[in-house]
Amino acid sequence: PPPFTGVWMGDSKLCAIGVHCRNHITSHGLALNCCTDLTWFEHIIPCGLEGKGVTSLSHELGQHVAVSHVLEPFLDSFQEVFDCTLVSSEDPG
Repeated sequence: PPPFTGVWMGDSKLCAIGVHCRNHITSHGLALNCCTDLTWFEHIIPCGLEGKGVTSLSHELGQHVAVSHVLEPFLDSFQEVFDCTLVSSEDPG
């Protein structure tokens, strides 16, 4: 929910999105919870947001959702939305 970043299902974060800038270097990333063991989040305040929870695709859909099932459609959508071509570090050349 605004003003918080990420992807939310109600009051629970499904995907974290972050940007870090230091010494003229910018790094960024995201974490999409597919089949994450959510019990670990009981020991911390996720993203420093008290009163907010964390969820996963598996929890929300009531079935196991493996990263391997999500990765290709996610990357395809990313390329479409950001009008870019992703290159894997595993690609030759």
